[in-house]
This record gives sequence, structure tokens and C-alpha cells, in this order.
Amino acid sequence: MTREDDFSKSSVAIVGLGLMGGSLALALRGHCKQLIGVDQDPRVLDLALRRGVVDFTHTDPGVILPRAELVILAMPVSAILELLKRLPEFHPGPAVVLDLGSTKTEIMHEMEKLPPEFDPVGGHPMCGKETSGLENADPDIYQGAAFALTALERTSPEARVLIEGVVRAIGASPIWLDPEIHDTWVATTSHLPYLMAVALVGATSMDAALLLGPGYLGVTRLAGSSPEMMADILLTNHSRVMDALKQHHAQLETFGQAVQKGDRDQLIAQLEIARQRRQNLLEERGKG
Repeated sequence: MTREDDFSKSSVAIVGLGLMGGSLALALRGHCKQLIGVDQDPRVLDLALRRGVVDFTHTDPGVILPRAELVILAMPVSAILELLKRLPEFHPGPAVVLDLGSTKTEIMHEMEKLPPEFDPVGGHPMCGKETSGLENADPDIYQGAAFALTALERTSPEARVLIEGVVRAIGASPIWLDPEIHDTWVATTSHLPYLMAVALVGATSMDAALLLGPGYLGVTRLAGSSPEMMADILLTNHSRVMDALKQHHAQLETFGQAVQKGDRDQLIAQLEIARQRRQNLLEERGKG
């Protein structure tokens, strides 16, 4: 595979047919030669075939992965790390390997250990839902989303072009980043918001349930995410998450002091700074 249009002639294997993997498979329908699905749960594979999500399935990656020129790992981070260690057992190569993990530094370190027959690219689509499972799969979640990509020195130009073709085929926008920069940024744009949502839920009295409005429901939406999945993410990015928590705590202290002192002018000034900064962030996002 040497050109972006070779993707249409490729067999693609997606390991993990949950929300993200299933949505990706649906988004890739018609863009590649065939779609292969791997999942440990036979019920998920049965649903995938009944819905036409993939063309072939198996619970054993060693049986079916060798058919694929592109292998996409769509699992929790800990499972991705484990599978990367065993990938040469399941696929003789050559193959391009892409993951969808929410943290990149540890995954890229593991990808570096793959035999030379594999061409690795790290990926993280900035989209999703608080619900999980193939039954909630939706190809439109990728539309207009930023799709972070990370490469190693060994990653070939052909693999870069191929993966950019995949990203554009599903309606997302590829953004190449250094793995550590990626993990620093998502600590505040993704991981901290989850912890904030969880903390707010924990601080809410059950007696207040009758007054849960759209603001509260919007802010706490992420608290409905899978605890197992989020634990993997937080622990594989722990140092950057801790830095983000410290920065957030400092911000809360600033607002708390103004409220405690009853200093309305200072409070308004701080809130205005935050309002304007959000606007600036949105404008920068729009330039991407």
C-alpha cells in the first residue's frame, strides 16, 4: 500500500467492536475492500454480522488478523498495550497498525517494540459518547471531529498517507502531534473534564435531584462513562492529569476567594477573563 487510494483495495481488521470500533466500522463501509471484526464476546460478533457492521468475524485474532493489511486496535488502553505485545503471534506482517487509544505516550513506546514488518501509527479521535457498546455505534460521531495522529521515526510516509486517507474517509480531520504533547493537551481537554464531572456528581445531594437542569446534566454527562475505561486513561497519563488537577485547583481557589470576600468586582473580572478565554479557545479550534 503506497498511496491513499490503495485504501479502497485493502482489508481492514478492527479489534474491539465497542462504541468506537463499531462506529468506525460503520463509517468505513464502502471505503475498503472488506471489514474484519475481532471481539472476545461472541454476542457482539453476532450483532455485528446481523447489522452488517463487518464482513467477517472471529473471537480469535490469530485466525482472522492475517487477512488484513490494516489492523486497527479499538480497545481500552490497557488492552491495546497487551495486544501490541502479542500482535506478532497473531499476524505475520506486513501490516499497518493504528490504535484509537485516548493516551499515546505509553502506546507509542510499545509500538516501537513491534517487529519491522509492522508500520505503526498512533491515533485518538476526539469524539465519542458517554454510552458504550456496539448497540450504541454511530458512524456520524466521527464527522467533523479532530483525529490526533502520532508517528514514530520508523513510521513510513506510505503509512502516514494511508491513515490520513482513513481519517478523511470517515469525515474527520487528521492532526499530527508529538505523543507527549498530545497527552499534555488531552489532560485538560478530556481527562480533567471527566474528573470534574465525577466530582460534581459526588458533591450533589440526592435531595437536589428534582432540580437537575440542563446545565447540570450537560456538565455531568461525562460521569456516565465506563469507569474501567477511564481508569486506564487516567493511570496511563497520571503525571499530566495531576498537573491539570493542580491548575484547576488554583483556578477554583481564585474564584473561591472572591466569593468568600464578597468581592463582586473581582468575581466579575475573573468570570469575564474565563468567558473571553473560552471564546479565544473556540476561535483557535476553528482554525484547525
